[in-house]
This record gives sequence, structure tokens and C-alpha cells, in this order.
Amino acid sequence: MALVDVLIPTYRRKTGLAIVLTSLLGQTFRDFNVVVSSQADPDDDYLDDLEIEMLVRALRRHGHDVALHRHVPRRGQAEQRHFLLSQSTAPYVHYLDDDVILDPPVMQRMLDVIRAERCGFVGCAATGLHYLDDVRPHQQHIELWDGPVRPEPFTPDAIPYERHLVNNAANPLHLEERLCRGERTVRYKVAWVGGANVLYDRAKLLDVGGFSWWDRLPPNHSGEEVVAQFLLIRKYGGCGILPAGTYHLDLPTNVPDRTRNATELFGELIEEFNVHPTLGAPQALASSHSL
Repeated sequence: MALVDVLIPTYRRKTGLAIVLTSLLGQTFRDFNVVVSSQADPDDDYLDDLEIEMLVRALRRHGHDVALHRHVPRRGQAEQRHFLLSQSTAPYVHYLDDDVILDPPVMQRMLDVIRAERCGFVGCAATGLHYLDDVRPHQQHIELWDGPVRPEPFTPDAIPYERHLVNNAANPLHLEERLCRGERTVRYKVAWVGGANVLYDRAKLLDVGGFSWWDRLPPNHSGEEVVAQFLLIRKYGGCGILPAGTYHLDLPTNVPDRTRNATELFGELIEEFNVHPTLGAPQALASSHSL
């Protein structure tokens, strides 16, 4: 069993999948396996195409098990993430979307932080590289963790949504240039990190329900990774880190209809899965400083 299972949902993005798999080949961290779940239509199935086949062969040659699944029909992103999680046996699961590029040290850096902090997740926000010249100081208010990452039991009516601004556009790269000199890794408070590149403690994710509630939503929805992270932050804590080393390919979205958002389930899931900080666990609501 590997230490990490990399879980990749894919749909109509053969080039994106090939780039993500190539990024995995270049990682300095090596103890991982890969699970790919494709929901491509039968007449647009690309898992057997030469590009993907050769990358799978290369990963296997380097000692990584690679499982390819054709998981249809499409029932929405939450169900797709639920299916991927059901295929995993590793202590950590690393969800990677099929539209990102990773710098070589990213997986090792994320794993080092989650093992040190023992929190629910560690995320790296994906930068849109075409925003490099779009500097947004008004969106770069960042709350750094001074001490250990701890639970933050915010409620459905008191979610710190403003924290998401720090992950917009090229803000992660601009902040990294200022805060991460000398190989420093910075941990910061989040409301959530977009699901493109997030490492979870699998047992903790399952403890707060995973994505088992997928059937309460229509196939067209968004926010499934957001509500999962809300729940983990409440009970176990979670953080974003810089350097993020993660870049969007800026491919068109596969979820154009975002009328329904999984965050509407937050309140009921808190009660259903008893998502409260462990008795006696410190709550670090004041253990941060802002920049």
C-alpha cells in the first residue's frame, strides 16, 4: 500500500489529464499510486489513447500502481469524488483535477505539512498564469498560522468567505514572492481551497462524511469540495500553504450550471456526522497574524 493515493476525476480533457500525469512523473515524492475516473462519453473515451497509455506505462515503470476507471453515467462531481474515495486504501488521498500543472516539490511539501499538523487537509491554490501582471494588493490579506493548525468551528451563518480572495488570480504567486524566501513554507487560514489540488487525511475525511451525501444534489452542482473542507476545518482544522506550485491550464469549465451549491448542506451535515472539535482539542481562533 502506498502512503498516498492520487485521485483524478476527468471528463473531456485528454490533454489536461496527460499534463497532470506528466506532473506526477516529475514529483520528488514517490510513494503514491494513482486512480483515474473518467466520465467521458463512450464515443469520446480517451483512456486507451496512445498519450495516456504511454504515461500510464511510465508511471508503472517507476513503481506506481495506476487504476483507470470508466465511471458512467455522470451523476455530478460529488458522486465522482465519492467513487474515487471508495477506490482508495492509502492513509492520505490527494485529489487532483485534470486541469493543473504541479511543480516537482509540491506533493512532498503538502505531505510534510499534513503529517506535522495532523489536520484534515492541506491545499495549494492554483494560479492562473495569465494574471501574473494583475497584482491585487486589496485581495492579499492573509492570516498566517503562528502555532499548530487547529479546528475553527465556524457555523453556516458565520463562514469567513472573505478568506477565499487570497487564492484568486495570481495572488498565491505574488504572496509567495513576499513571504517564502529561503525555502520557507507558509501555512495560512482558509475557508476552503479550490479542489484542484488538495491533500486529505483519508480517515478524517471519511469521519466527516466524505462525499457520501452526493445523492442529495442534482448532477449539475458545485461546491462539493468546499463543504467537505468546511466540515474538516470545524473538527480537525485545515490550511493552505505557500509556495503553492500549482497552475491552472485555464480550460473551459465542465460545470457551467452552478445554480445548486453543496454548501447548502453544511448545517445538516454538521449534525448528521457530529462534526464538532474533539473534546479538549484547542481552538486556535486567535493564533494567527495577518499581513
